Amino acid sequence: MPIRNAKIEDLPLLMDLFEKARLFMARQGNPNQWGRTNWPPREAIEKDIQEGKSFLYEEDGVILGTFFLDFGEEIEPVYKQLDTWEHGGPYAVIHRIASNGQGHHILEKAVTLALTKAKHLRIDTHRDNKPMLGALQKLGFVYRGEVHFDHDPHDGRLAFEK
Repeated sequence: MPIRNAKIEDLPLLMDLFEKARLFMARQGNPNQWGRTNWPPREAIEKDIQEGKSFLYEEDGVILGTFFLDFGEEIEPVYKQLDTWEHGGPYAVIHRIASNGQGHHILEKAVTLALTKAKHLRIDTHRDNKPMLGALQKLGFVYRGEVHFDHDPHDGRLAFEK
């Protein structure tokens, strides 16, 4: 798979990918997931890169998409809001998936990579993110409940597990 860790010099490109993702989501009827708070902030992406949790998908030298991937036990604190998880113990979490508009199946590529390192995955998305909800269903994720993040307490996120 043409996936690699992002480097700090990739930061401008990453910020452009997230801007394109915000515009795409707004056109798809989901203007609030990242648009209201201009999420994700540059500082969060810099931290993701420094911690080795930001990944890029590229083909023929062109960056087509990005995602955040982390592994461990209880790595996403807001997921503790739910007691409906089927699987306990270590898991992978995928966040901040974005495409340049030409890259397709970025989630599928992130899931494939995650499953090489963890048996269980967790992910969440906004209820208005119809393309992501469709992709999660197609990939066999199971809905587990709603979680709320401090950076956007107005809109809960639908949490899923695979």
